[in-house]
Amino acid sequence: MTDGQTDSQSQRLIDLYRSYFEVELADTDALREEAFRLRYQVLVVEHPYLNPEDYPQGIERDDYDDHSDHALLVHRPSGAVAGTVRLIRPQGPPTGRGLPIQEVCKDPLIADPERFPVLKTGEISRFSVSKQFRRRLTDTRFPDAMDERVGGQPAKPADRRIMPFITLGLMQAMLRMSVNNGLTHVCASMERQLLRLLARISVQFHEVGPLVELHGWRQPCYRGIADLLNQTRTERPEVWDVITDDGAHWESFVALEGP
Repeated sequence: MTDGQTDSQSQRLIDLYRSYFEVELADTDALREEAFRLRYQVLVVEHPYLNPEDYPQGIERDDYDDHSDHALLVHRPSGAVAGTVRLIRPQGPPTGRGLPIQEVCKDPLIADPERFPVLKTGEISRFSVSKQFRRRLTDTRFPDAMDERVGGQPAKPADRRIMPFITLGLMQAMLRMSVNNGLTHVCASMERQLLRLLARISVQFHEVGPLVELHGWRQPCYRGIADLLNQTRTERPEVWDVITDDGAHWESFVALEGP
């Protein structure tokens, strides 16, 4: 591992990762409310992209949540919810619409069913990580470094190795939700900071058109899941292990795509 093989070089990243985190699909009202409350904390309180007066109950949700799957990333040692992400499902024929990217991105690719198979595409959205698991020095939204304390306890060397990869747990959730819905492509409108973080660990999206205003400036992007994961597997196999849950979700995805 190039990002800090110092404390347990013989231990696989996926095994270390599993000792710290697990993905839980938010498939009940109670779990979805946990996701909405974390989104409120991140998007309304910590980084005020949204007006708190519009969310008097302390939850953040919108119309897309009704046709989305949601997931939580749980920190095993503390039981705390470290992050959440949703995958917005496309709406079926005849419109083949329902993805936010179709409303904000005017690049011709988005309207090309050959290059952008919308009915097989899910949109990654509301990618949110708890402040407890983010670096304090810069207070960035994404876990590209280790917080000095996790769950109120001093960070251990192993913690420092695993924490930069919280994002991968949410990407694992994305893959799992995509497989569950028979989707082969993903898209998003991401902050450039998140795109750079993902690119550093060989999770590479293709940019589509210019930046768009969407609660701040965002870059529309997309990728076929097979292409994305094949590149990751070649360049960073240990990252591929985490995203695919040691290949389990990859096998399901291959079965989905067929021969």
